[in-house]
Amino acid sequence: MENKQVKVLAIDDNHDNLISLKALIAESLPEVKTLLALSGTGGLELAKSENPDVILLDIIMPGMTGFEMLEKINKDKLSVDSVKIILSNKGQQSDIDMGKNLGAAGYIVKANSTPAEVMEKVQEILAQ
Repeated sequence: MENKQVKVLAIDDNHDNLISLKALIAESLPEVKTLLALSGTGGLELAKSENPDVILLDIIMPGMTGFEMLEKINKDKLSVDSVKIILSNKGQQSDIDMGKNLGAAGYIVKANSTPAEVMEKVQEILAQ
């Protein structure tokens, strides 16, 4: 049986954040294929076509928020086995609760975490 390559889909409307995240993943998890999307709509398309193992998504994005994207993923039963992790600057408890209610396995507040801590938290969530 072939070994399936692990795929991580990162969605953020900030190009620099995506490039930094891709570099961080490549450094920490070199065997992982990283897919990037600059919008919720682009993220949905990649979720449909690539069926990623992990989805890292921002909340505040134009057109479709991360919460709306999670709702659509759930409604359309996309990437049902993927681990969804919110990576956002919104850190209010109501946002964290909303993420959990929509099926997010983790919620990382970018402003409170160094890049190394982000990867550590992602790896911790994936290990569960």
